Amino acid sequence: MTNNDILRRIRYTFDLNDSQMIAIFHRAEHEVTREEISDWLKKDDDPAFKDCSDTRMAIFLNGFINKRRGKREGAQPKPETRLNNNIIFTKLKIALNLKAEEIIEILALAGFHIGKHELSAFFRRPDHKHYRECKDQILRNFLQGVQLKFREE
Repeated sequence: MTNNDILRRIRYTFDLNDSQMIAIFHRAEHEVTREEISDWLKKDDDPAFKDCSDTRMAIFLNGFINKRRGKREGAQPKPETRLNNNIIFTKLKIALNLKAEEIIEILALAGFHIGKHELSAFFRRPDHKHYRECKDQILRNFLQGVQLKFREE
C-alpha cells in the first residue's frame, strides 16, 4: 500500500477535511499547504498527483496520535525517514488506543482472522526472533475494519 492510499483511507474513515488535515500536521509541529494535501489525495493517474513521502506520512501519523491521544510532554518524536507497514500499523494502534483483542475484532469485521500471537509479532522489534513483517493484505484489512468500526454513516 502506498502512503497516499493510507492517507486517503484515514481521511475518509475519520471524515477529515483539509483544515483538519493541516491541523494534524500542525500538531506534529510541521506546516503543510492545502495544495500539498490536495495533491497527495488525488488519484494516481491525475497529472497533479504527488507522492506522499515516508517522512511526511510519519509526521501525519505522529500528529494523528497527538490529535487522538493528546500531545506528550517534552520534545516531539523525530519522524521516521523510512516507513514500513509494521511502523504504520503500530502508529495507528497507538493513535486509536487499541488493545490486541480490539485489533483482532477489527480485523474480523473485515473478514480477516488472526491469532493474538500472530498479531503480537507485528509489533516486535525487527531484530526479535519472532518479528514478522506486516504485509499489505493485513494492513489493508485493518484499515477496512477501522473504517467499518469508526466511520459514521
